[in-house]
Amino acid sequence: MSPKSHDKLFRLAAPLLTVAVFAVTGCTSGIMSSTATQSSAATGPAFVVGTDAPLASIVSYNATITSLVANPTNGGTPVSLLASGSTPTVDFARFNGLQTLLDMNDVAAGTYDSVTITLGTSTIGYLNVPTCTPTPCTPAAPSILSMAASYATGSNPVTIKLDKPLVIGGTASVPVGVRIDFDLAKSIEVDGTGAFTGTVIPTFNVNTVATTDGGGYIDEFVGGVTTPPTGTSEPNSFVIEGPHGEKFTINTTSSTQWDGDATLAALNTSSIVQVMGKLDPADQTLDADEVAILSDSNFYATGQITYVTEASGQPASSFDLYVRALEPSSVPITLGNIATVNLTGSEKYFIYDMRNPLTGFLFNSSALVAGQDVAIGGPDSGVVSETSVAVNRIHLRNWGFNGTIVKGSENASQASFQMQVNGFAGVLIPETITVYLGGNCDFRYGLGAFTDLTDGASIRVVGLLLKNPTNGQVVLWARHVDGLNFTDFTTTAFQ
Repeated sequence: MSPKSHDKLFRLAAPLLTVAVFAVTGCTSGIMSSTATQSSAATGPAFVVGTDAPLASIVSYNATITSLVANPTNGGTPVSLLASGSTPTVDFARFNGLQTLLDMNDVAAGTYDSVTITLGTSTIGYLNVPTCTPTPCTPAAPSILSMAASYATGSNPVTIKLDKPLVIGGTASVPVGVRIDFDLAKSIEVDGTGAFTGTVIPTFNVNTVATTDGGGYIDEFVGGVTTPPTGTSEPNSFVIEGPHGEKFTINTTSSTQWDGDATLAALNTSSIVQVMGKLDPADQTLDADEVAILSDSNFYATGQITYVTEASGQPASSFDLYVRALEPSSVPITLGNIATVNLTGSEKYFIYDMRNPLTGFLFNSSALVAGQDVAIGGPDSGVVSETSVAVNRIHLRNWGFNGTIVKGSENASQASFQMQVNGFAGVLIPETITVYLGGNCDFRYGLGAFTDLTDGASIRVVGLLLKNPTNGQVVLWARHVDGLNFTDFTTTAFQ
């Protein structure tokens, strides 16, 4: 199937790096002059988060970041926002509507007005969905195809002017950051038929933010526990290692929520956790609002379900998972490929950010559907091959689904509306789905209330994709409803 680009772009939040900045959007693509005031001795904390916007059938855009520097306002030597020797490879399509943390570094104190990003080798992955005739019939499971990308002449590296200066250090010396939005829809070229050419013109949106701004909340950070907590009472802390080897201290208090069977006492060096919270302005640690144990046996993988194998009226016997992240890298699974997870009926099911007795009723082996974002965990010995993966824990997670509002579907009294999903998830979810607003749902990026929703509007709903256990219909339980005008990350904090 030839990949096309007719659908609207996704807006994905995938944190990239760390400097004395948090998140940014405001975009200029091209080469600019840059300068800034800088102190060679003093330093201050800095961090980076990012976003992206993939085309319809694109499932991944993996690129190596060979350099990320901040440029002083009044001249001087640019400073790296990456840890020494770090050249992370980032999947710019991994997150959608969520933010994660890549790193936290000390950067030379000063004022910076632009950043320069240099990308290395990159690869485009896209979904191939087989068709079948005659209809009705059940098509074969989707597969992933890939192609090497090349950069247009003069387009890499790219320097982006910041919307407001990035000020590091000073009397407060609190963390600041940049939010980087990589716009795949504008970056990946297509030919006259809509097929990918393989040429990329890197297009970024970047804004500066503080930890207290809307772009300063960490929705999702995954790491393996390296130093368990001392004792079982809170307040307490533990240390995790992130995907690029960086270590972060996680602080918990009596108000920290623990998902499923997770507890402070259950953490050990075999635990892989997912954390939600805020960066502490005093000491560059992460204050956790919520903690989930994704794996207690060393192995985990995350991604989207692309296909579910089930007989009519029976629980699923397996599902295919497009793998976006995993640990350890030694298991026989390849990032960017599809792995088959075999189900025995003994697996435990959890829903991230949902702690009530209905969890098992809403998510189980009979409630798996294509398009769900899940994390799987278990012993690495259970990973025999990409077609034979056994796990003991499955977590349903929030994901951002782009689409358009169905005309006349808005129902304020029921806090619901219908949406036609598009982009990559729309390939997996071809039917119209009903969106229900969760109790803590908020409106962001140009939307302030339910009354702002209009027929045909292009939006993104970040939430949990569920199968209604009473009628089998797919529904979306919303946590955030976003307009697709990414211009301000400072007015509304993530809650």
